[in-house]
Order: sequence, then structure tokens, then C-alpha cells
Amino acid sequence: MTTAIDLFAGLGGWSTGARAAGVEVLWAANHWPVAVEWHAANHPDTQHICQDLHQARWEQVPAHDILLASPCCQGHSKARGQANGNPQHDSSRSTAWAVVSALEFHRPGAALVENVPEFSDWALYPAWVAAVTALGYQVAPHILDCADLGVPQHRVRLFLVLTRSKAPLMLELHRRQHVPAASFLDFSAGKWSPIDRPGRALATLNRVRNGRDRFGDQFIMPYYGKGSGLTGRDMNRPIGTITTLDRWALVRGDEMRMLSASEALAAQSFPADTLRPKSHKLTMHMAGNAVPPLAGQRVIEALMAAA
Repeated sequence: MTTAIDLFAGLGGWSTGARAAGVEVLWAANHWPVAVEWHAANHPDTQHICQDLHQARWEQVPAHDILLASPCCQGHSKARGQANGNPQHDSSRSTAWAVVSALEFHRPGAALVENVPEFSDWALYPAWVAAVTALGYQVAPHILDCADLGVPQHRVRLFLVLTRSKAPLMLELHRRQHVPAASFLDFSAGKWSPIDRPGRALATLNRVRNGRDRFGDQFIMPYYGKGSGLTGRDMNRPIGTITTLDRWALVRGDEMRMLSASEALAAQSFPADTLRPKSHKLTMHMAGNAVPPLAGQRVIEALMAAA
């Protein structure tokens, strides 16, 4: 059986996708105890470690065929700011070097690295690619909208395919039919509140009014942000990007509520039986940082088909 390890494993998007693709995830790591706890709950047969991967003991990690990794993206994302000199963001960007260290020790046949597209704008990205290349890997960047892989969410991400091949390996990824947000939204559930209440921001009321004009009494909208934030969003198309914070609101007549944690996980294509914290805030944080499992599965399957 094909085997893998999962760096920066989080809630387990890569691991869940790998399992669906028939890959055994031997080992998973994250620096956050809560993430390790819930990854272990969903992947009890995987060996887990809670550790800053800058200090990883790679000789203690089992040999594997595929390295899966999602280094911290906050220092690259436009949404969170990218300025050099911000210690938190500079530290988050440096997590990508753990991938190089792991590759250097184990030399697996392939690696898949997911991040925001701005990762390639990082000042040290050319040096990072040079280091990976020096280890004998070709680097093939793929910028993918996860909606094109069947995830009910527009989520544009960079997937770097690293292979020990003579030329960069561009995967054959067939475009799937888009899955609408209506497939997972439940307007009969949840805790609703009146739209017209004291303290409701004028911008929110304007979004609701514009959404009603376009879509009627039931629709979704960003609670903040640009783009469809001014107009609402058609439920017959995938939802927009799920973030670590509450962003999406459902409107039903004169009431509204925020997207539930279960709906956010469904938008990310996590299975309905995924174990998660009771805390809405914690679940949303982990969901927003995750690789959509279905996207991970499709990419892994394409990699194995090309091997």
C-alpha cells in the first residue's frame, strides 16, 4: 500500500483525502495540541506528534512514499498581511523549510505541498525551490480552484507537486461539475436572530436588501468582505472561501444566522461523521485552515495515476 506522512496536519484534510484515495497515513504532526487531539480522534491508526517541526527528529519518522504538507499560510495570505518584519508572519513563513528538512532525510518519491497562491511571491520562494531542486526534486506548481475538483466551495489554492522525475510533473486533473452551496445548507436548522435589531451595521442591512432583490427570501451572503459582499450569493453555485472566522451568513425572511460549524465542514468536503470540538470557534478555525479532503483526494489520485 502507498504510504504518506502529514506535516502541519490540522484537522486532517490531507489525511482524510489520502485515506479516501487508498493511501495509509503513517505519521502526522502539528504544533497545536487541540489539532493533534482531533486529528488523532479521526485517524486513530496514525502515529501522532505535537511538535514545532523546526525541531523535528526526522529519523524518528517512518519511511513513506508521499509527503503531504500545508505549511502555515497566514504570513503569505493577502487577508492576513504579508509585511516583512512582523515576527509572527516571518515565523509562519519559515515553516515551509520543515518540508525541505523532511525531504532531505527521507527522500520520498513525491511530495504535495498546499498553500495560498501568494506563497510563490514570498521573497525566499526561489531559494526554497532551489533547495528542493538540489535534493533531486522537480517542482510543478498547480493553481487550482477546489470547486473544479468537486468541492462545494470556491477556494483557489497552490498545490506544488514535487517528484523525483526528469521533468516537472503536471497532473491531469479533470474539471468536475460544480456542486452548489444548497447541497449542504440547512435553512431549517440553527439559531436565528432578527435582521432588524439594534446595533446591526448599516452595511449588513444593505447586503440583506441587495440580496433580497436578487435572490428572494432565502440566500447566503458574506457578513463582511468585498465581492459578493454587496450583493449576496446564489445558492446554486459553490459557496465562497471558508475562512477561520465566521464570514458567511444565511438569510431567511426577516431572520439571519451565521454558517454553522457543521455546514462549514461540509463546505470543505469533510465527511459528515468527522469528529470535532464542541466549540464553534475552534471548529471554524480548524475548518478554515484545512485542505478540503476531496481536493486532496483528487490531487493524490492524479499523482498516483501519473506515477
